[in-house]
Amino acid sequence: MAVGSGDLPVLATPILIALMEAAACQALAAHLPRELTSVGSTVNIRHVRPSVIGANVVATARVAQAEGDTVAFEVTVRQDLADGTSVVVGRGTHSRVIVDRATFLAVATRT
Repeated sequence: MAVGSGDLPVLATPILIALMEAAACQALAAHLPRELTSVGSTVNIRHVRPSVIGANVVATARVAQAEGDTVAFEVTVRQDLADGTSVVVGRGTHSRVIVDRATFLAVATRT
């Protein structure tokens, strides 16, 4: 699925954020027991450069701070260019809270 920004065929900001969240989630998952996971709690990013849909972009997340059940990340998305270099498409911070999977889903599915 391709999601543009308005009527332009460029990487939409919500997709940029989703890539950043996925990178942070993946970085944290390897350090958690199976019964725990993390959920996003805050996002503060800047989308600084357009990137056409289909361009090769890579999201990275680096732990900036961990306090209790909350882990804050510095997140970046870069686009690879034809000349072998890359440019920053977006950057910012993202926090995730560690939760028990079963408990979280039980609360989320209550009607």
